[in-house]
Amino acid sequence: MTSTHTTPAQLSQVLTAQKKAFVAHGHVSAEQRCERLQRVIELLVRYQQPLIEAMDADFGGRPQGFSLMNDVLGSLASLKYARDHLQHWMEDEPRHVFAPYDQLGAKAWVMHQPKGTVGIMGTWNAPLFTVLSPLACVLAAGNRAILKPSEVVPRTAQVLAQAFAAYFDPLEIAVVNGDAEFAQAFTSQPFDHLVFTGSTAVGRSVMRNAAQHLVPLTLELGGKSPVIISRTADLAKAAFSIAAAKANNGGQICINPDVVYVPAALLEDFIGVLGTAYGELFASIEDNPDVVAVVNARHLQRVEGYVQDARERGARVESFPQALAADEQQRRRPLQVVVNPPCDSQILHEEIFGPALVVLPYQQLDQALADIHSRERPLALYYFGQSEQEQRYVLQRTHSGGVTLNDVMMHAAMHDAPFGGIGASGMGHYHGREGFLEFSHMRTVFKAPAHDPRREWGLLPPYGEHFLTTLQAMVTAD
Repeated sequence: MTSTHTTPAQLSQVLTAQKKAFVAHGHVSAEQRCERLQRVIELLVRYQQPLIEAMDADFGGRPQGFSLMNDVLGSLASLKYARDHLQHWMEDEPRHVFAPYDQLGAKAWVMHQPKGTVGIMGTWNAPLFTVLSPLACVLAAGNRAILKPSEVVPRTAQVLAQAFAAYFDPLEIAVVNGDAEFAQAFTSQPFDHLVFTGSTAVGRSVMRNAAQHLVPLTLELGGKSPVIISRTADLAKAAFSIAAAKANNGGQICINPDVVYVPAALLEDFIGVLGTAYGELFASIEDNPDVVAVVNARHLQRVEGYVQDARERGARVESFPQALAADEQQRRRPLQVVVNPPCDSQILHEEIFGPALVVLPYQQLDQALADIHSRERPLALYYFGQSEQEQRYVLQRTHSGGVTLNDVMMHAAMHDAPFGGIGASGMGHYHGREGFLEFSHMRTVFKAPAHDPRREWGLLPPYGEHFLTTLQAMVTAD
C-alpha cells in the first residue's frame, strides 16, 4: 500500500484480510508482540532522516531537531516503554469468587484479549507521534493496525507508508493515504477499535461514522486549555513556561495553553515578563530557522482571523517580539497576545492551535473558574501557585483530560499514566498500562467447582415451602 492514494475498496479489502489473518493466527504471544514493537522501533531509527525532512517540507519550516525530539524520540519512548512492560500487563488478574463458591473451589480471573484490527488516524501537528504512540499500546495488546496519517502533511504520510511497507506485511500493519473524503470512508469501516486525533468538530463526525458498526473509540481532541495563575505564583516562572509552550511547534499542539487567567493587579507585570521570556527564545521571527511555521495558508488565515476579529472588537493585541511587516511568502509569525477581548470574540470560542494567546484578568478565583466552566471541558488545565489549599480547590472544582501544576504540558509526557480527554476533549486513553487496557478486551472467566450445591440447598425447582421465607430473611440492610 505505497501508492499516494488508497481507494475505499482497497481499504475494505485490507481490513477484511487483516481480520481473517488475526483469527487464523490465534493467540499472540508476548514474544510476538515485542518483536512487532521492535520492528517499528527499527523502522523509525532507519527512516528518521527522510521523515524529519518530510515534516520540514510539509510545514514549510520545522526545525529538524524539534521533529527529532517531538515525533521521533517521543514515539520511540512510547514504543520502548510498551515493549519493556507488556509481559507484565498481559498477566491474568485473579478475582475473588462470591460465597460460598469460593469455599467450594471455584476460581475466577480476568484475561486480556486483543480486539483485532485497530484503525489509527493521526493528525498533522505531530504526524508521527499521534500515529505511533497509540500504535505502541495497540501492538502491546496484541492487535493489528491500519494507519492513516494526516493528508495535511502528504510528504510525511508517503514516507511513513514506504517505511511500513518495507518492514511489515500489510496483514500486520498497513498504511493507507487519502484526502478528507477518504477519511470519511476510513472512519466508516468496521474496525474492532478506532483511534482519532484531531478537532472536536471532526471528532463528532468520526463518532457518527463509527456508530454505524458500533466501533469503540478513542478520541483525542482538543479545546481551550486554560492556565490559572494564582496570586501566589512565581510570575516569571509561569511566563517562561507559557512562552516555551507557545514556542513549541508554533503553538500547534492539542494541549497548548489557549487562555491565561491572571489576577487583575498582576496583568501588566505578567504581559511584560511573558514578552521578555518569548523574546529570549526568539529574538526575531522572520527567517528564524528555530521558529515552526504555521502548517499551511488556511490555518494561518484562521489564526490571524481570530486575532483580527478581537482587534476589531476593541481588544488590545501585543506582539512578541515586535512584528515587522509579515512576509507573505513565509508562515512564521510572532506570538500574538490578545488581552481581555470581548466575550463574543471568536478567539474566546474557537481553539487557537497556533501562535496566539488570550490573557484574561480576574478579581476572584471563582470568576476564573466560572469562565472555564462556561466552555466545554478541555484536554488540559494548568495551575501556577504555591498555595496547596488553592491548588486542591482548583483540582476539585474543575474537569479536564489532565493537569500540570506549576508548568504546562508535562503530564502528557508521562509513559506510566493515561493520556486522554473528557467530554468534548475526547474519550479513552493511551500511554502505559491504561493504553494496553484500552485496546484489550477484558474477558471475565469463571471456573466452576466440581460440585454444584444449588439443588440440595433448595435453590432450584421444585421450590420447597421454606424457599421464599429463606430468601426474604436474607434481604437486610447490614
